Amino acid sequence: MKRRAFLLRSSSATAAATTPLSLIAQGGGSGSLPKPGEQPTIDVNVYLERWPFRRLPLDDSAALAAKLRESGVTQAWAASFDALLHRDLDAVNDRLAETCHEKGGASIFVPFGAVNPKLPGWRETLRRCHEVHRMRGIRLHPNYHGYTLADPAFSALLAEAEKRNLTLQIAVRMEDTRTQHPLVAAPDVDAMPLLDLLPRHKAGVRVQLLNSLRTLTDPLKISRLAALGAQFDIAMLEGTAGIERLVERKVPLAALAFGSYAPFFPIESSLLKLKESTLPAGRTVAIRCHNVENFLMRA
Repeated sequence: MKRRAFLLRSSSATAAATTPLSLIAQGGGSGSLPKPGEQPTIDVNVYLERWPFRRLPLDDSAALAAKLRESGVTQAWAASFDALLHRDLDAVNDRLAETCHEKGGASIFVPFGAVNPKLPGWRETLRRCHEVHRMRGIRLHPNYHGYTLADPAFSALLAEAEKRNLTLQIAVRMEDTRTQHPLVAAPDVDAMPLLDLLPRHKAGVRVQLLNSLRTLTDPLKISRLAALGAQFDIAMLEGTAGIERLVERKVPLAALAFGSYAPFFPIESSLLKLKESTLPAGRTVAIRCHNVENFLMRA
């Protein structure tokens, strides 16, 4: 089966038990098949449940799924806003998996669980994400969970995720620091410790930095992280023709992935980023899906 078929088709119970975990047939939602002539779009940055500080449009999973499908998204990698402040992450992950498996696995959502390496029992939480919920990866929120990427706890988590061949997503920013609730200040995550950490791990370790291109603006730093295998979504990339400018400044196209950060941001924001950059059609398709497909095949 071609690798895109793994992205777009649901696994049966037997297939889930026999397919190598490096392949993306594992996990929750199967996504939607694109219409004839349309390219699939994989959104690597979506959230379910409610943002803790205010209501958002489309913070209902059914409404969000409908909007994503309407916008051409065939698969959405989803974490839970509950992971930011809830202490019981096992319960958060249970609810996330249940939502993503609704309607017999036909959901557009693919669950990415939450793990906090500063909590006791985090290894069991990681095990449950992998073995119980069959998640293909986890999404971390270091700035809300009280650690940095230089913390030995993060290094230990990175090693455990690598052993399980799980994708590791790191949310660098959730909200502009100027609009944060004054009692819940969460500075942007410093990604630079990854320059020392990633070389210690084999080439198959998969790290995505979400909401990072508002914080990481130096193309040299982005390129150095990309050379170590990191990938970046475009949700917080700012400026006209932002994708085109990054590529012109020698950021590898393969390091970019489509991410909307819906429902916090309207999905049209990221779609517009693709349209306003005068990229050849093949490069646009790469950002929509091919780059993520190739990223997932690394092991």
